[in-house]
Amino acid sequence: MSAANLAIRVECYAGQRGAEEPRRFWLGTTPVDVTEVLDRWLAPEHRYFKLRGNDGGTYILRHDAVGDRWELTMFERAGR
Repeated sequence: MSAANLAIRVECYAGQRGAEEPRRFWLGTTPVDVTEVLDRWLAPEHRYFKLRGNDGGTYILRHDAVGDRWELTMFERAGR
């Protein structure tokens, strides 16, 4: 599945360092709980998170800090 930068709703958690990271997000009306943050990195205008969902899928979410907008930029089904 190509994500084609789909806008999504994300619930975050602020850890000890105060940096927010995704804990749950919604694909339409379907919630996906984050079971593991596999990687994270910063770009000049965005933050990226590579995540594993409770459905076994791997996702990359991008946060536009200026516009406070989240997008799904990559999805890979479990078992691939």
